[in-house]
Amino acid sequence: MEAEEILTGGNVAAEVVRVGATVRKPALPQTAGVEALLEHLAGSEFAPRTLGRDERGRHVLEYIPGAIAETLTPFSLEDLHRVGRLIRELHDAMEGFAAPTDAAWQVVVPDPAGGDLICHNDLAPWNLVCNEDRWVFIDWDNAGPATRLWDLGYAATGFVPFTPDGDVRVDGPRLRALVDGYGLDEAQREALPAQIAAHTRGSYDLLVDGHRTGTQPWARLYTEGHGDYWGPTAAYIEANHDAWLTALL
Repeated sequence: MEAEEILTGGNVAAEVVRVGATVRKPALPQTAGVEALLEHLAGSEFAPRTLGRDERGRHVLEYIPGAIAETLTPFSLEDLHRVGRLIRELHDAMEGFAAPTDAAWQVVVPDPAGGDLICHNDLAPWNLVCNEDRWVFIDWDNAGPATRLWDLGYAATGFVPFTPDGDVRVDGPRLRALVDGYGLDEAQREALPAQIAAHTRGSYDLLVDGHRTGTQPWARLYTEGHGDYWGPTAAYIEANHDAWLTALL
């Protein structure tokens, strides 16, 4: 039996470990659905392969070597264009996925309008592994029904990245590069800024509610100061809605 190396960074699953060329994660109620989703994406460049369960019932996945994108940011405009194209390829691939009828998806910030596509729902620099051959989104535990713009809107917050003290003269072109890579049409570009703002505000509300009710891991993350980022960042995005439209159109 190969040695287990504890991996850090996740908030949904408990202890996640690397064993050789694999990652082992405790099975969760949503794991069966995630396995079916990753089977659908088998052979893609943007998702790890699912490899069944081990003798302890843990979900086994392909280990992706490389650097977490969060350590490489801020991305160049060319990199943001590539991320946008990668997300578009992911969404296009999901169009043909027939989700299991009994899938127990766990979407932590659901789209108020519902969802017509199974999306990753946590497309962020801390969930993108980059190496010379592939850029791969990991940590699919939040996958579930959403829409393209809701999923892309969350990605924009992390990859631009938007911050409370942001500068629209810098952030506007960076958002444009991401969106150009994805290839949104004019109507989608008009709708996207509101989706970015709503998803960012929803992430803040999740932390506040977790703090109020003691629901983990959101209560812990709020105590650690994550609300100090998400709330003011949502306000910055909301206040500059027209600037984002100008940049995108």
